[in-house]
Amino acid sequence: MARYLGGGVTGLALPIRTLGSCGISVPALGVGCWGIGGADVNLGLPMGWDSGADEKAATAGLFTAWDCGARLYDTTDVYGHGRSERLLGRLVAQVPREDIVLASKVGYFAGTAEHGFHPGHMRRQLEQTLDNLGTDRLDIYVLHHADFGPSDRWLSGAVDAMHEFRERGLVRAVGMRGPHRFTLDRLATGSVLREDKVARFQILFERVRPDVLAVRDNLLTPAARSEAVFAFAARHQVGVLVNKPLAQGLLTGAYIPGDARRFGTGDHRSRKRWFTPEAVTLIFAGLQRLGEIVGDEPDQLIRTALWSCLARYEHAVVLVGFTSPAQIRASLACLGDAPPRHVLEEAWRIMASVQQRLDAGGEVFLDEGSGAEVAP
Repeated sequence: MARYLGGGVTGLALPIRTLGSCGISVPALGVGCWGIGGADVNLGLPMGWDSGADEKAATAGLFTAWDCGARLYDTTDVYGHGRSERLLGRLVAQVPREDIVLASKVGYFAGTAEHGFHPGHMRRQLEQTLDNLGTDRLDIYVLHHADFGPSDRWLSGAVDAMHEFRERGLVRAVGMRGPHRFTLDRLATGSVLREDKVARFQILFERVRPDVLAVRDNLLTPAARSEAVFAFAARHQVGVLVNKPLAQGLLTGAYIPGDARRFGTGDHRSRKRWFTPEAVTLIFAGLQRLGEIVGDEPDQLIRTALWSCLARYEHAVVLVGFTSPAQIRASLACLGDAPPRHVLEEAWRIMASVQQRLDAGGEVFLDEGSGAEVAP
C-alpha cells in the first residue's frame, strides 16, 4: 500500500479544542467520513452519497487530512455498511495510534438482530468496527439515534453496554445525538403529532450520561436551537462534535441556480428539498449577500460557516466531509483565525432569513407528511 504521509502537504496550525470534561484534545477541525462510504440504502431509505470518492481518492483524502493536521476522524458502521470504517483503517495502520482520535457510532444497522440497540448486537458491532479500523479501542462511541424501541425497551441495555465498553477500556468517551429527528421518525403522516424532541433529548441525556454530544449545526440552523444546545452542553461540561457545519456543501457556493444535479437512489440528497432548484436558489441568494461582507470566494464562505459553529462553544469541534483530497485540503486550509464577532453576527442574521424562508416552503424531506425539519 502506498504511503501518503510526507507527501509535500504542509501541516496547518489548527486551534486545539478539549471536548469537555472527558479531556480529549483535538484540532478544531475533524474529518467526517460519511461521503467516502459511497451510495447506500438502509432501513429502506437512501443514506449514502452516489458522488462518493473511489477507494484511491478516499485513501488519499484521509492521508491528506492527516498531513494537514487533522487528528479526529468520525465514521460509523452504517456508512457504506463498513466501507468507510475499512478505508479509514488504512490510515490507522500507518500512523501512531496514540495520535489519532477515532469516533464511530452504533444503532442504525441492525443486521439480523431484533433491534440496532440490542446489547449483544452492540457488542458484536463494536468488535466489527474495531476490526474494520484495525484498532483495539475507540476514543468516542456514539448512540447514533434516539429510537430505543416501544416503551424504550432497549434503552437500559444500550446504556449499560456503552458504560461497560468505557469501563473495559474499549471506548474512552460515550456519546449521544443532540435533539434531532431520527430517520425512523421521518415518515410520519399529517395526522401524527411528533413528540417534543428537546424534552425527549433531556430525558435520554439523564439516562445515558454522555461525555460528548453529536450535534447538527450550521448557518441554516435556527439561532434559538443552536444557542440552547450549546448552552446545555456548557452547563453539563460535555464536548460537542458538530456535524454538517457546511450543510453538506450547500454553504460553500458549490450549488448554483440553474445547474440542476441528479442524485441516485442510494444518495440521501435525493429525498431532501434543500437540494431542489428552488431551495438552492434561496440559499445561493443568501450566500451572495454574505459574500458582500466576507468575500465571495469559496474559502471565505467556508471559513465563515465553520467559525459560525466554533464560535458558539469553546469545547466544540466541527467535522468536515470530503470526496477528494483537494476538497479536504481546501476545508482545512481555509479555517485561519476567527472572523470578527460583528461579521459572524451579520452572517447569522443573513442566513437566518434564508432558513426561515426555507422552513416556510414546506418539508425538508420530500416524502414526509408534516413537522418541519429545521436544518439540513
